[in-house]
Amino acid sequence: MMGRALLASLLALQFAVAPAQAAEPERCEPKKSNPAIAETWAQRRLNVKSVWPLTMGQGVTVAVIDSGVDETHPQIRLAGKADLTNTSFRDCVGHGTAVAGIIAAQPRSDLPFYGVAPAVRLLSIKQTSGSLGDVSLLAKAIKTAADENADVINVSIQASDRPELKAAVDYAIGRDIVIVAAAGNVTNDDGTSSPAYPAAYDGVLAVGSATPDGGRSTFSNPNAVAVLGPGQDLSSTWTGKGYQSKLEGTSYAAPYVAGVAALVRARHPDLDQLRVRRRIALTADGANGQGTGAGMVNPLLAVTMVLPSEQVAVAPPVPPPLPASAVRKAVPPDQHAIDVATTLAAGGLSLAGLVIAVWVLVPMGRRRGWRPGSSGGSATN
Repeated sequence: MMGRALLASLLALQFAVAPAQAAEPERCEPKKSNPAIAETWAQRRLNVKSVWPLTMGQGVTVAVIDSGVDETHPQIRLAGKADLTNTSFRDCVGHGTAVAGIIAAQPRSDLPFYGVAPAVRLLSIKQTSGSLGDVSLLAKAIKTAADENADVINVSIQASDRPELKAAVDYAIGRDIVIVAAAGNVTNDDGTSSPAYPAAYDGVLAVGSATPDGGRSTFSNPNAVAVLGPGQDLSSTWTGKGYQSKLEGTSYAAPYVAGVAALVRARHPDLDQLRVRRRIALTADGANGQGTGAGMVNPLLAVTMVLPSEQVAVAPPVPPPLPASAVRKAVPPDQHAIDVATTLAAGGLSLAGLVIAVWVLVPMGRRRGWRPGSSGGSATN
């Protein structure tokens, strides 16, 4: 009985990646990285470079709650970091480094890979040192990110529902932070799915995994999905200053959406977290079956589309009433002038009628032989 309870406790929180991606928690040996990387379908599909002339995420702080970030990677630039595990800042899994790269990898002329919003201020909050972690530590990490004034928090972790986790989420939302979380992967042996937290909480932007054609990945949890992000056949930055390919999981879909949220917040700083989430959903590419939410996230539309609901129609102000001194009193009509005008009008009409009668009748009479002074009888010879 105690063995089952211990196992359930260990499985209460896990990275939202396929089981094959998990590294051993006790050793700092993530999968060997590759020295090179190719352009991915996700980069071609989202085409975030089309947004960069408008914004690259400047002025926005994004917190990555994960396994840490390898700040020695040439494409990673950290603005701050925290270790809640007391194991050092080092990323011993690779997962957090990959998530950070998807959000904010610096563009380079000699490499085809780049992050969605490379100009953001990136924070790394290490919440786990392996594939398993603690829910209470996750709650602490979310609160830490909020206290560090994050504008967007990426949580590529699926956990069980706990009051302290819910309280931390509410705390961050109350500070106007956009929380983007992986919707989770189907992990039950029978293929059924269950809600993943914090993604399933109200106010959290839950992200499912998309295939290249915009459909839902078979492993993607269909519960509470708001939008999709690319989540399979991906590549990203990895520990050892290299790259990892063939990544899959909703945990890699979430940072694509977190990057878009950062672009929106940078371009529309007046929007609160609710309207940022709403804008991302309204501008997505459309549902494509169960568990796809509003469909694949669309960075360009999310940043540029004019939404009528955001244009506040203000009625023109009602002019103040005129002062009493400006109101003119009614003037009584001039009856004499009215009578004169009426008489002149009647006379004019009579004269016009007489002229018309003479002009018509005189020629008629002449045609009939009428002469002035005649008796009107017929003339005889």
